[in-house]
Amino acid sequence: MSFLFGSRASKTFKPKKHIPEGTHQYDLMKHAAATLGSGNLRSAVMLPEGEDLNEWVAVNTVDFFNQINMLYGTITEMCTDESCPVMSAGPKYEYHWADGQTVKKPIKCSAPKYIDYLMTWVQDQLDDETLFPSKIGVPFPRNFQSNAKTILKRLFRVYAHIYHQHFSEVVQLGEEAHLNTSFKHFIFFVQLIERKELAPLQELIDKLTAKDR
Repeated sequence: MSFLFGSRASKTFKPKKHIPEGTHQYDLMKHAAATLGSGNLRSAVMLPEGEDLNEWVAVNTVDFFNQINMLYGTITEMCTDESCPVMSAGPKYEYHWADGQTVKKPIKCSAPKYIDYLMTWVQDQLDDETLFPSKIGVPFPRNFQSNAKTILKRLFRVYAHIYHQHFSEVVQLGEEAHLNTSFKHFIFFVQLIERKELAPLQELIDKLTAKDR
């Protein structure tokens, strides 16, 4: 169950990623949910005292995948090859897909195809215990934070596309408060992302976070 959306999370784009009960990461997830419930998003992203940063990053990355998965799931019918022939965030920013393995040279594709590639790529990594270990005692790989940063950087592009191309539909569905809360939570967490990566939504970010400084 998503921290922000509760049982409303019925329609998702991809199957939700679950953290196994009984694991330490599940306990961390419950802690994060309780902190988020207090409404203070800035304190909700802070590493709990005595906890491992990699585990905290893993738990939050899974949660953002689930949140974005659900948010995009609400507007998939409006995001089509015809309405969104390129993956963009306004006129200045266009994203081409490459994963460095099966697709090495970036390809231009429609937004729904790009997001399908992206969410499948993220899901495959979250499901790989060698990349995202959930069991106690299994070490995180040395490049874990670098991998997580790449995942978060790419998940940001889905927020950027929704805001730039589909915000009117989000408003019609009455989902804008959920979208804004989810994105604000995401921004507070992703100090791992370089500022230039956030440029497509910088004005919105400044507005959403101004009163929390």
